Amino acid sequence: MKFYTDVHLHSHYSRATSKNLDLEHLSLWAQLKGINVVGTADFLHPKWLKELKEKLEPAEEGFFKLKNEFVLKTQRDVPKACEGPVRFMFSVEISNIYKKFDKVRKIHNVVFAPSFEAAEKIQKEIGKIGNINADGRPILGLDSRDLLEIVLEADPKAYLIPAHIWTPWFSVLGSKGGFDRIEDCFGDLTKHVFAIETGLSSDPLMNWRLKQLDPFVLVSNSDAHSPPKLAREATIYDTEFSYFGIYQALSDRKNKGLKGTLEFFPEEGKYHYDGHRACETRLHPKETIKNKGLCPVCNKPVTIGVMARVEELADRPEGEKSPNWRPYMNLIPLPEIIAEANGTGPTAKGVGELYFKMLHKLGNELFILQEASLKDIQTTAGHLVARGVEKMRKQDVTIAAGYDGDYGEIHLFTDEERQEKITEGQMTLF
Repeated sequence: MKFYTDVHLHSHYSRATSKNLDLEHLSLWAQLKGINVVGTADFLHPKWLKELKEKLEPAEEGFFKLKNEFVLKTQRDVPKACEGPVRFMFSVEISNIYKKFDKVRKIHNVVFAPSFEAAEKIQKEIGKIGNINADGRPILGLDSRDLLEIVLEADPKAYLIPAHIWTPWFSVLGSKGGFDRIEDCFGDLTKHVFAIETGLSSDPLMNWRLKQLDPFVLVSNSDAHSPPKLAREATIYDTEFSYFGIYQALSDRKNKGLKGTLEFFPEEGKYHYDGHRACETRLHPKETIKNKGLCPVCNKPVTIGVMARVEELADRPEGEKSPNWRPYMNLIPLPEIIAEANGTGPTAKGVGELYFKMLHKLGNELFILQEASLKDIQTTAGHLVARGVEKMRKQDVTIAAGYDGDYGEIHLFTDEERQEKITEGQMTLF
């Protein structure tokens, strides 16, 4: 069975997240986006775990579904064309901050569990080490290797995936708080790490450049801090629809159940280029080298981004595939395409109205972005939106790369192209 997953995200108990990050709204937006399996997020938080117990019931092995009484709270807002089953699996992101090899390491890891029992075992052990009540994503002074050991002892099918592995400040290979090798982080337990997450600022093409990453399967997730951010990245499977189907697709190198990933354009991620946000200075890695790592405005060190960090550790030429490569596609969220066509921001009222019109007429967002006919898109949303989807599918985009915590700016049209289509009367937006 083919299905889409987005299993690294947060609940309303994590800091700086939407109050609507509850199971009801995650069920709603998963259907609008086209996601079949969603991570629970934050299962270490006692209040959130209590909420999970109240609202979820067992479904397929290792999967859970929202009880009908809670589904009904938001299901009326799901267009008929988007309706579909939504399952949850236990997940939680943990921030590990500790000293190793004479350097402070700051690593984010995502942990997965197949049952309430396993989740509670992990929660109990982690509760002995750090404060699990303050934040849905707890901060622990715990070595990532030792966290993995706790996970493996809780259940044989529990597992850990290093999160957004290139983010400068909080990742296993990040320029600021990471290591140069995965093995340096997880030591003797590295063999139990079988997947890594690309993150918003990198895509598989970049990760294939490191031979040390060949043993790992690449996955992608949204790291959503609000329900509408679901599916900005996702992973595609064609296997048994269960937690264990996913586990086998990740852990068995001969298993081809993981079919590929959906990715941000990495340039749009917050840490793709180098730079210094305070001075609004965006630098290509070559410029950083020329400036000896310093901001040309204030002369302070810049944040080294993902592109430069990959280049630093790469031992394979750009464009060459890993032996275990899987297909991927770079996507632009549909509201951004509509906004770009209309020359507005993605949160503008008219953008939301057209977005939901398209969902009602055509189906969920991932279907529209990948499979819907351009003719149907044009009939529903106008020539320019259809043209934007076509250009995205052809990867015909212009991007000012993100840097030092600022997202990149992506463009599908020039002002001249947009005005030309309006003048021709071909744009039927609004």
